[in-house]
Amino acid sequence: MSFESLGLRAELLRAVSDSGYSTPTPIQQQAIPAILEGRDLMGGAQTGTGKTAGFTLPLLQRLMESEQTGKSGKRPVRALVLTPTRELAAQVAESVETYGKHLPLKTAVIFGGVKINPQIEKLRRGVDILVATPGRLLDHAQQRTVDLRNVDILVLDEADRMLDMGFINDIKKLLALLPKNKQTLLFSATFSDDIKKLANGLMNDPILVEVGGRNTASERVEQVVHPVDKARKRELLSFLIGSNNWHQVLVFTRTKHGANRLTEQLGKDGITAAAIHGNKSQGARTRALSEFKENKVRVLVATDIAARGLDIDQLPHVVNYELPNIAEDYVHRIGRTGRAGNEGEAMSLVCVDELRLLRDIERLMKRDIPKVTIDGYAPDPKIKAEPIQNGRQQRKPRPQGNNANRRPSSNGNGGRSRRHSAA
Repeated sequence: MSFESLGLRAELLRAVSDSGYSTPTPIQQQAIPAILEGRDLMGGAQTGTGKTAGFTLPLLQRLMESEQTGKSGKRPVRALVLTPTRELAAQVAESVETYGKHLPLKTAVIFGGVKINPQIEKLRRGVDILVATPGRLLDHAQQRTVDLRNVDILVLDEADRMLDMGFINDIKKLLALLPKNKQTLLFSATFSDDIKKLANGLMNDPILVEVGGRNTASERVEQVVHPVDKARKRELLSFLIGSNNWHQVLVFTRTKHGANRLTEQLGKDGITAAAIHGNKSQGARTRALSEFKENKVRVLVATDIAARGLDIDQLPHVVNYELPNIAEDYVHRIGRTGRAGNEGEAMSLVCVDELRLLRDIERLMKRDIPKVTIDGYAPDPKIKAEPIQNGRQQRKPRPQGNNANRRPSSNGNGGRSRRHSAA
């Protein structure tokens, strides 16, 4: 199947060709025709399957088929894309710009962690497509600097992540500002009961499009576990990077403090590294990602905030320096590699404390991950497991009573909730 056979207009086909793509991915083959027909859609797919283009291309086409201006003569917001993190918002906005470069449509991206006035000015001039994180968008709505009454298409991207991060109240408040008669597209790597409940109250007879099994990792990612004592993880990581001459290694830690500490330690080992997490300013995060993509630093150390928002072409290596508390996050972490038909490698450095987390991951994926002990780094069998710091994160209901409507603070992470401040 070709992109031409999907019914896309010439300007979009030219942009796709300019980007070097000729054949649509399975999610694109199924989603694009349904969205072009105006149907509501629930999409589930492994990360790296071309999901963003799967909704961006038909969204652009549908907007071109119904060009309009508001009462004031400026462009009203006609498409709204909500994402959980500012990295993902920036990535989606970049895709919209890339595929819409031959079209006269204007796009804006708004998220926390940066000054709000330039965003207000851009919204005042008028935009067709708005990509936003819930927290900052609600700020604009409350200040009446954005009008959502003309939205024709709503996209909830990484919906499961937004719910995990405590955005459900923000999303409900925003939905109340949108027209009831609109096309809704919901994309989620997992379909929990909460996601189904959200979809049932929001969507009209949606088409379900799933590519690959739920909660599965790409078949192109080779996974392995290296057992090692916690105290020797950094030493083993440096050994693996140096002895294999790895470049562009994405390393995940559980906490912000851990990411900073590991970055410093790698630097002392002569390995250039940068950290990216919720306490970093937007400028610092953008700079770290840019230097990583340009191979100016070998290692990018990240918390789970980056697991779904990073899009790095041909990323060869992902390392779980610490396993995530939530098993689903493992899938999203390793999904940063093995994208768009490329091969990838995902290693997990697992100490005795994390064996329970590893069992949760293997149960979720319905498979055992091969264990390979590196010579000289075999774990000491006398070391007993200790509780993981902060315990196992539980998805607790939002507090009721006076705090029920308190939304996550806009702390530069698209409004992450305080209970996930470890990211």
